[in-house]
Amino acid sequence: MPSADERRFEVLRAIVADYVSNQEPVGSKALVDRHNLGVSSATVRNDMATLEEDGYITQPHTSAGRIPTDKGYRLFVDRLSEIKPLSPAERKAIRQFLEGAIDLDDVLRRSVRLLAQLTRQVAVVQYPTLTTSTLRHVEVVPLTPARLMLVLITDTGRVDQRTVDLGDVITEESVARLRDVLNGTLAGHRLVDAAAKVAELPDASPGELRDVMTRVCTVLVESLVEHPEERLVLGGTANLTRNVADFPGSLRQVLEALEEQVVVLKLLAAARNPGAIAVSIGEENEDEQMRSTSIVSIGYGSDQLLLGGMGVVGPTRMDYPGTIAAVRAVANYVGQILSGK
Repeated sequence: MPSADERRFEVLRAIVADYVSNQEPVGSKALVDRHNLGVSSATVRNDMATLEEDGYITQPHTSAGRIPTDKGYRLFVDRLSEIKPLSPAERKAIRQFLEGAIDLDDVLRRSVRLLAQLTRQVAVVQYPTLTTSTLRHVEVVPLTPARLMLVLITDTGRVDQRTVDLGDVITEESVARLRDVLNGTLAGHRLVDAAAKVAELPDASPGELRDVMTRVCTVLVESLVEHPEERLVLGGTANLTRNVADFPGSLRQVLEALEEQVVVLKLLAAARNPGAIAVSIGEENEDEQMRSTSIVSIGYGSDQLLLGGMGVVGPTRMDYPGTIAAVRAVANYVGQILSGK
């Protein structure tokens, strides 16, 4: 026979399931009718009273059933013994949808759209962090005799383009030498290390290339240094408006916080290892504007190499098992695609 604590947790789990599904406070009679709890209505009422006294459920108004509190959701999430995996058909559909992407930008846009559709929440994906990326190649393309385009390609597929005004005409031979020097010095290095090497390039260049290299390096630094404000893709904000009641008086604040991209702080804080899920519920969120939401986030990458974070934002009344399964599956495939596996 299960202990009293285990029995009460089963009651809590049933309350979470019913409230997430129906958005209605749950009464003891409904629990007995809908769930095979194996105990009497009186026992369920006593268990609900204990759960309420301990802060796991609350009564939103007089003569109503009970709803989970943030503390109740936390216990429910912490006790998830297993996450129901997506079906083979669902996994195949995710893989095919993401593998159809043509470049990094397309991969991340598709990931956001897919996550928003699967979870019916707001999806956020962080671009691969530059500190973990390696510079694969620098292409130098003459646009005019006195203007160049620099194309930086990283091992994660990120492509950055910059134009350089030279102030003087450059020959094709000098362009080729410039390309060779840049790749010989920078290619194969992590971007954070490549940025440090850029400062040494002008002095180390042949005299006839020194002025050109100085202009090129000034522009290069802008591409190699982190730009956090450019590294987020967000989608599905309209999903929050489907259930305004989940955000009593705070939906506007949540939307404003998302617009300011404060949620990326949560992704960055949680995404420490690829595949590690983090769930932040209600009052656990540091930003006051996000206190009516839950954030399910994960790091994506390969093995121990973390490329970035992704996740979803929604109300605390969330299908946690389904959301966690979807976030984990999409992150897994994005990591495989970007690491070339």
